[in-house]
Amino acid sequence: MSLSRFFILHVLHQQPLHGYEITKHVAALTNDCCAPTEGSLYPVLKEFTEAELLSVDIQVVSGRERKVYTLTPKGEEAYQIAAKSWGEVANYILMAVKSE
Repeated sequence: MSLSRFFILHVLHQQPLHGYEITKHVAALTNDCCAPTEGSLYPVLKEFTEAELLSVDIQVVSGRERKVYTLTPKGEEAYQIAAKSWGEVANYILMAVKSE
């Protein structure tokens, strides 16, 4: 799983969000280094939804529909596995940097 996909799951692990909010939360969390663009976010959200990692709720705000994404139990499991894996990778990166 790519790092940007991990961060998408991470922010949805914290709370349900719509697409624009997902991008903003990931950008804030990563200092803009891993924020998905609109063109890359929605295909990932579609893929995650089709894989049943996310559920979608349609909300109407100011007369406009927006999709709010929520992690499913399967999505929560995928997030936990990814978090453990990326945590291990981060440790290896830190060890490599400290040894220089």
